[in-house]
Amino acid sequence: MKLKHILIIALLAANVAFAENTAQSESPLLATEKPSLSGKPLSTKIPANIENNLPDLGDVSQTVLTPQDEQRIAEQILRQVAVSDEVLQDAEVTDYLQSLGNRLASASADTRQKFTFFVVRDKSINAFAMPGGVIGVHTGLMLASNRESELASVLGHEIGHVTQRHLARMLAKQKTDTFKNIGSMVLALLVSRANPELATGALATASASGVQRQLDYTREHEREADRVGLNVLDAAGFDVRGMPAFFTTLQRGTRFAEGSAPSFLRTHPLNAERIADVSNRVETMPYKQVVDSLEFSLVRAKLRAGDDLAQAAIDQFEENIKERRFTNEISEHYGLALAMLRKNDLAGASAQVKWLKINAPKNAFIENLAARLEVSKNNLQAAASQYAKAIAQFPNHRSLIYGYAEHYLASNQPDKAIQLVQQKQSLYPDDPYFYDILAKAYNAKNKNLQRFQAQAESYYRKYNLKKAIEQMEFASKAKDGNFYEHSIVDARLKEFKRLLENEKLADERLG
Repeated sequence: MKLKHILIIALLAANVAFAENTAQSESPLLATEKPSLSGKPLSTKIPANIENNLPDLGDVSQTVLTPQDEQRIAEQILRQVAVSDEVLQDAEVTDYLQSLGNRLASASADTRQKFTFFVVRDKSINAFAMPGGVIGVHTGLMLASNRESELASVLGHEIGHVTQRHLARMLAKQKTDTFKNIGSMVLALLVSRANPELATGALATASASGVQRQLDYTREHEREADRVGLNVLDAAGFDVRGMPAFFTTLQRGTRFAEGSAPSFLRTHPLNAERIADVSNRVETMPYKQVVDSLEFSLVRAKLRAGDDLAQAAIDQFEENIKERRFTNEISEHYGLALAMLRKNDLAGASAQVKWLKINAPKNAFIENLAARLEVSKNNLQAAASQYAKAIAQFPNHRSLIYGYAEHYLASNQPDKAIQLVQQKQSLYPDDPYFYDILAKAYNAKNKNLQRFQAQAESYYRKYNLKKAIEQMEFASKAKDGNFYEHSIVDARLKEFKRLLENEKLADERLG
C-alpha cells in the first residue's frame, strides 16, 4: 500500500474527532486514575477508590503502522499544513496552543511522543488527531470553549487518540478489506468544500457496510480517548469538570451545525449517555478551582477580532464593553484594538492600547500590539523603541521576534535583522520563517550563497526535501562565499539527498 493511501486513511482518522462521533457505551465506564508520572510536579497519589484500568497500549508489532511509519505520515501532513491557506499562520495563537498542548502531553503516560498542534480556520466546533502526534484544532472550537479547562479537555482527548495509537490499531483490525471504501469517503470529504456535487457522487461509491464497521470501531476509540484524556487533564492541573461542560457546549453547538460537507460526515450530536459517563467519572475526582490564563482570553479575543468584517467585530466589542458583558475586560479592549487596527482606525486603536497600558498587567501580546500600531503609523523610531523594550521583557516571544526582524528589513537594516534572528534562532530551531527572514536579509546584502542556503533550510523545515535540495544546489553553485561556507553547503546538500533517498525507500517498503 502506497504512503499516499495510508495518508488518506490517516485523514479519515483525523475526523474521528472529539466533536465527531456519538459514543455508544456498552457498559458504564469505570472510574479511572491519575497515571503515575515520573518526575512531574503535578503528579499525585492514586486515590484508593479509583481503579487503575487504563487500556493497554498494545503490541506495536501487531499493528500495521510502526511508530516510524506514523512519523513519516506526520511529515507528509505537516508539509501540507505549512502551505495550507486553511491553516492559521499566527505565531501567538499557535504558540499558545502548542504550550497548552505540551503541558498536557507532559502529563500523559507516553512522555516520549512529540506533539505538533496547529489551528484551522474553520467555524465548526472540531478538533482531530493524526499519526505522529499531529493535532489540529478549529478556531470555532477555541471560541466555543468558555473556560481554559474546556479547551484543555479537548486537547487531552486528542492526545489520548495519539498515545493509544488508534490509527494503527484500526488498520490492524480492518486490514485491507475496507481501504477502498475509507479512501472514497475521505476523498469525498476533501473535495466537498470546493465541489459538493462531486462529493455526493464519490460518496455513492462507498460501501455502507464498510462505513458502519469503521464508525463502530471508532466509537470504541472515543470512549478510550475520553478516559485517557480525563486523566491527562487532571494530572496537568486543570479542572476535570471542563470535559463534561464542554460536552454540553458541543451538544448544544453542533446539533444544527452548518457546512458544505455531506450531512453524515458532519459532526454528530453527542448523546446523553456519553456525557453521563464522563460526568459520573469526574464526581469521584477532587474539585479544583482553576483560573483561566490571560493568554486564553487574549487568544480568543484575537480570533474574534479577525473574524468576518472588521466593523462588525468593533461593534460587538464596543457593545460588550458598554454593557459590561464579558468575563475578562482586558481581552475585550485588546480585541477592540485589534479590530480597529484591522480597519486602519489608528486613533481608535491607540486609545485602546493606552487603556491596556494603564489597566492590564505586562503581557507580550499587548506589547506586540503596541509595536504593530507604531509600525502602522509609520513611526519607525517609536516602533524600534517599543520592540526593543518588549523584547527585553519577553525575550522568547516569537511574534515579537518576527515583528522586530521584519521592522529591520523594512527600514533597510538587514545586518540587524540577521543578528537578531541568529540570536533567537536556537529558541525555535525548527521554525522555517526565521530562515525566510534570513534569506530576505542576505538577498538585500547580495549574498547569494547564504540566501539560497537559508531558503533551503526553510524548505527543509517545511518537510519539502526536493525544494530544499534545489535551493542548496543553487547555493553550491553560487560564485560568492568562501571555502568554509561552500564546504558547509556541500555537506548539507549530501545530507538532504541521503534523507530524500531514505524517504523513497520508506515509500517502497510501505508500498
